[in-house]
Amino acid sequence: MNIVDVASMHILLVEPDYYTKYPPLGLLKLASWHKLTGDTVELVRGRTSPAHRPDRIYVTSLFTYAWKPVHETVKHFKNLYPEVELVLGGIYASLMPDHAATSGADHVHTGLFPDAEELLPDYSLVPSWDGSIIFASRGCIHECGFCAVPRLEGKLNAVKYSIKPLIYPGHTKVILWDNNILGAPNWRHILDELHELGLKVDFNHGLDARLVTFEVAEKLSALKMDVIRLAYDYSGIGPSVKRAIQHLADAGVRRRKIIVYTLFNYTDSPDDFFYRVCDLLDWAVVSYPMRFEPLDSLEKNKYVAPKWTNELLEMVADARRVLGCSGAFPPYEGLRQKFLKASNFEDAFRLRPKQSAKRLVARQTEIEQTSDQMLVTVPAI
Repeated sequence: MNIVDVASMHILLVEPDYYTKYPPLGLLKLASWHKLTGDTVELVRGRTSPAHRPDRIYVTSLFTYAWKPVHETVKHFKNLYPEVELVLGGIYASLMPDHAATSGADHVHTGLFPDAEELLPDYSLVPSWDGSIIFASRGCIHECGFCAVPRLEGKLNAVKYSIKPLIYPGHTKVILWDNNILGAPNWRHILDELHELGLKVDFNHGLDARLVTFEVAEKLSALKMDVIRLAYDYSGIGPSVKRAIQHLADAGVRRRKIIVYTLFNYTDSPDDFFYRVCDLLDWAVVSYPMRFEPLDSLEKNKYVAPKWTNELLEMVADARRVLGCSGAFPPYEGLRQKFLKASNFEDAFRLRPKQSAKRLVARQTEIEQTSDQMLVTVPAI
């Protein structure tokens, strides 16, 4: 869809009431674009009554399995303003446009809004938020079958050699949402610029372990970062993950500061997943299990891969709640020994009866209180 320049419109931007810890980046960019054209802008969340009657409404979306609040939101605003054009966009809309069209939106937009993409988001609409969210590149050099990026953004593109214009005044943190920053030709420029800025940095994706050289590790170690995230998606990249962890450790990064996404319920078997978790605990870093969801999943945690069963998946979920911390497996000595001494998946993930009954409740309470410390989310468009 082409955004038509209509002077003095009032634009309503709506984020449905689903869970996310981040502001709606796409809507904030649209706010900046519309303000440049002379329009007024209002941002609301969920099914509410805006302060002013809109001349156009944009509704964003996140994961495909969070489609219900999106549909409810669209219907709410179409009931309030049946004659006002409503545009639905975002990840769900881009991945499943035909399904999104059943929401009642007047138009389903797929992909990005090119006119707004390069603008500094209007963070004045979220004054309590402290973090400039940036894409120093779009797309990825890989085409992993479990990932939505090839469909949403394609090959590596939109490479920026400076991100300073995208830092919002007063923000103390920079959040990189690149899909594979180390695969882009600008990675040195960006890491050097982040060091020069001196702000806290969060690469909110799994850095490509295959591309972590000692030079990369040294540059990362010089940044103000709480954690460094890698990914161990399949056993074949194990040597690369181990080498990346060693480079980071040699550069002075504490191993417990390294969190490694560990994909399961895809083409792997339970034992393959078990061995990868064992590898990570043996290398003294944190394993963060990531359950695979199909790109067109309309209900979370319902897909069961051919080599898995519901019972085996539940064992992983229980172990994360009872044995882990915030859903992750840190390299605590007791946990390390339990896994490293286990003979197979079931031996490692099976809980004692008392653990399953009593500690499950206690650990769940603890996890809910601390979950934001390690929570990982997929960026929204």
